[in-house]
Amino acid sequence: MFFRIYHLIIKEFLAALRDPKTRTILIVPPVLQIFIFSFAITQEVKNVTLAVYNQDIGAEGNSLVLRFKHTPTFTKVLHLTERRAIDSVIDNQQAIAVLVIPQDFSENLKAENRTAQVQILVDGRKANAAPIVSGYMQKIVAAFAREHANLNLAVPGINVVTRNWFNSNLDPQQSFVPCLVCILATVIGLILSSLSIAREREMGTFEQLLVAPFTPFEILVGKALPAMILATFSAGILTCIVIFGFGITLKGPLWLLLISLESFLLSIIGIGLFVSSLSMTQQQAILGSFLVMPPAIMLSGFATPVENMPDWLQTATVINPVRWFIVIIKGLFLRGTSVQAVFANMVPLIGIAFCTLTAAAFMFKRRME
Repeated sequence: MFFRIYHLIIKEFLAALRDPKTRTILIVPPVLQIFIFSFAITQEVKNVTLAVYNQDIGAEGNSLVLRFKHTPTFTKVLHLTERRAIDSVIDNQQAIAVLVIPQDFSENLKAENRTAQVQILVDGRKANAAPIVSGYMQKIVAAFAREHANLNLAVPGINVVTRNWFNSNLDPQQSFVPCLVCILATVIGLILSSLSIAREREMGTFEQLLVAPFTPFEILVGKALPAMILATFSAGILTCIVIFGFGITLKGPLWLLLISLESFLLSIIGIGLFVSSLSMTQQQAILGSFLVMPPAIMLSGFATPVENMPDWLQTATVINPVRWFIVIIKGLFLRGTSVQAVFANMVPLIGIAFCTLTAAAFMFKRRME
């Protein structure tokens, strides 16, 4: 049996690596994508354009505006001369926020029993950036208020010191780039495995497999192992780029990352083989893969936390292998997750791999009959 599987694996490797386009697809696109996505995908808000409608003629109003001009977040400040210009600035997305300083701002700031007020208008269409920009602006105004003793705002008597664990500088690349290894490995593993059986059918060589002395189990193993090895090779290149290219330290043991990666790829390849067993052509296999990939990625916790999803949707993500490996790879890179915690997340991956491979074997055997 092992001798037959060995020759089937060699055949799969030759079929995949003889084609120059396939060799290029395995290396070049993932490398380019991890560099592009690592800089494109971020939750930071930078290069923000702020509009200011300053009706105050006092020095305090101009001083507050200068605070915003000298902040790295706000790279451009638009000065509005009339209130009706606020609507057009927001409607045309010329600025994400508008700071409105009333006429009596300096006067109220100097008075004993008055409260100075400012208005912050934020474009709510940008649901992610709007609250962040609003928080930045409120912090600047609060710092300005603390420096003016006459401002009638209660100054807290407790000094709060914030410390960020695992990512002290809140660098988004530290959090996102390791996850990209998981996302790109998902794409590679799913495409390679979903095309394997469909390619045989489309090229007319599937009948040769049927008359050859191979059992369905042997064919399944011979299809799964090459895809797993090639996906591991590609994921290994991406991991090296993350560590040496972006300087992100792997705080957990490397062997633990490799074991969890293989468990994850096994579950992904099981899904791909199941899709391939249902497909008659490579086009159907690719469409089936893209039917699986978007929900698997979006419901993994990569873009939004799983805890923020509705309860019924959180339950549905239990069968998503990407969700479990995202937790593992972020833990190993950011905080050096313990062996027990990694294996706790590997158990669902192994269960998913067993179910998907069993389903793929059943469908494959059924198609052979």
